[in-house]
Amino acid sequence: MIRARPIRAARASFSVAFSMILTALPAQATAEAQGCRLALALAMDVSSSVDATEDALQRRGLARALLSPDVERAFFIAPQSVALAVYEWSGRYNQKMLLNWTMIDTPEALYKAAATLANSERSTSKFPTALGYALGYGATLFQSAPPCLYQTLDLSGDGKNNEGFGPAQAYNAFAFRDIVVNGLAINAAEFEAETDLIPYYQTEVLHGPGAFLEIATGYADFERAMTRKLERELSPPILGQSAPAADTRTRYITKAPKSRGPGAQILSKYSEFDLSNNVRPAVAQR
Repeated sequence: MIRARPIRAARASFSVAFSMILTALPAQATAEAQGCRLALALAMDVSSSVDATEDALQRRGLARALLSPDVERAFFIAPQSVALAVYEWSGRYNQKMLLNWTMIDTPEALYKAAATLANSERSTSKFPTALGYALGYGATLFQSAPPCLYQTLDLSGDGKNNEGFGPAQAYNAFAFRDIVVNGLAINAAEFEAETDLIPYYQTEVLHGPGAFLEIATGYADFERAMTRKLERELSPPILGQSAPAADTRTRYITKAPKSRGPGAQILSKYSEFDLSNNVRPAVAQR
């Protein structure tokens, strides 16, 4: 059971820190972002290297991670909301929205988002790993995001780029100046291309101040890794706050910010998303 007093204290502490951050921002940016502290986009790998069982593990794992007690508490630890979007990616022109920008401002909104993802179906399984295009799609997605204080793209995958331009070209071509990109490397190391997946994500994928890499030991470990990753991404940015407790199965790798070139526009087709699904997963009473 979650005790109300620690949560209220944490919310009050974050409110003070949030107010201090806002005072350092321009007036217009402050007015726009006061209602949302974070725009968070999650990108899931559905390339041909991901079989049906693995896809089910990550789809179910993401839904369960969103409903874990620690992640749910992190969503609502502050009075300002979080905007959430989720898409899947594979080849150059194979990205699909699973959850368009949704304000997670109540537990019911979180339950509904998790149910939508749990009931989602894979769009394709025949295309290679176009990481640069996945990043470009994410950058374009943020152009339609609600105004929030921070923007984070959370990209997971089990392989390196093998089609089209890579991450470096994406960062030079798209508007990533205000977007932090974290990574979740699904490192089963069953194929030669996966043996150096972790250093590849560390040097090529991570972007922005404080960017970090979470590692899942195969898809069976995806739920645990995603839970820890979300908890860290949603945690209040309070000075002096320590990282989550050490976990021998997890290694955090951080990367210093890079200097990126000017942004560029790209034409993208977004599939319409229907939020009419009222299915709510079973949640234990607290």
